[in-house]
Amino acid sequence: MQPNKPKTRRPRTGQKTVRITDVATTAGVSPITVSRVFNAPHTVAPETLNRVRRAVADLGYVPNRLAGGLSSAKSRLIAAIVPTLAHSLFSATVQAFSDTMSRAGYQVLLGLSGYSDEDEDQLLDAILSRRPEGVFLTGVAHTPTLRERLRKIGIPIVETWDMSDDPIDMLVGFSHHQIGVAVAERFVARGTRRPALVSANDQRALARRRGFVETLAKHGIDDVAETLMPAPSSVALGKEGLRRVLETRAGVDAIFCSSDLLALGVVSEARRLAIDIPGRIAVCGFGDLEFGADTLPALTTVRVDGRRIGATAARCLIDRLNGATERTRVDVGFELVERETL
Repeated sequence: MQPNKPKTRRPRTGQKTVRITDVATTAGVSPITVSRVFNAPHTVAPETLNRVRRAVADLGYVPNRLAGGLSSAKSRLIAAIVPTLAHSLFSATVQAFSDTMSRAGYQVLLGLSGYSDEDEDQLLDAILSRRPEGVFLTGVAHTPTLRERLRKIGIPIVETWDMSDDPIDMLVGFSHHQIGVAVAERFVARGTRRPALVSANDQRALARRRGFVETLAKHGIDDVAETLMPAPSSVALGKEGLRRVLETRAGVDAIFCSSDLLALGVVSEARRLAIDIPGRIAVCGFGDLEFGADTLPALTTVRVDGRRIGATAARCLIDRLNGATERTRVDVGFELVERETL
């Protein structure tokens, strides 16, 4: 008997494509029934429907809605999903990503997911049916079902704008938690004793919130006035956030905002209320949007190189599509940019 050889992981680009016949065999039905599950699920008995869907999930099958004669061709498409393009942070990333992929002969199919896990699942399902050769995702917080499916579909995946010890495949981003830590340390260094937080409620903003609150607690400051706002952020929500903070806590001397838009709203409302920034309340945002340096006073913020994230993510995908097998993980870091509000 020959000794068992250790199993080696094959590159994602070389994995076998799961076909509709594989799903049919696993579910114990005909290929026509599988097709009906995708195209007319209301015509399929519930028990059969569930059996086919379990087989689809187990095998990582993606329906091919391209013309039959083209099903074996390379699509040259890369799917990119971001929450919004309203902020220049994401738009700069997408532009750099698209430019780099285009130079390599690929086209980017862009989808906007908002800040909903369910919307991301549905959007990715629709995009995957176009047979992209790779996927660009924003963040690492996905539903367990989606994570498992993405691990099985057999194409390169690059997650961005976050850090994780367990990425789906490749990862290019930075630590939101460490940003919260850095801002808290700076607040403490300036003598802050009664800090507040005005934050969106999405996963990445909440990670910054955790780093901020936990670090302050280590310095004996465990009473942080917090106001959470729905994503996406806006100037109007920042104004409302400051009003809520002032209604619930007296003597606040520094506010960390989860975005520059919220911070601009805070500064604007403070000006209306004749509150001195930074004399009475210091303010720090996140994102270093274009207007930050031109506000009065100029906004202190956290800068992330969105273009570098996009270009690096593209190069990771291109390398993988060209045969590389390394599971790349790149931390681009961040910079605290001090201006006049701190």
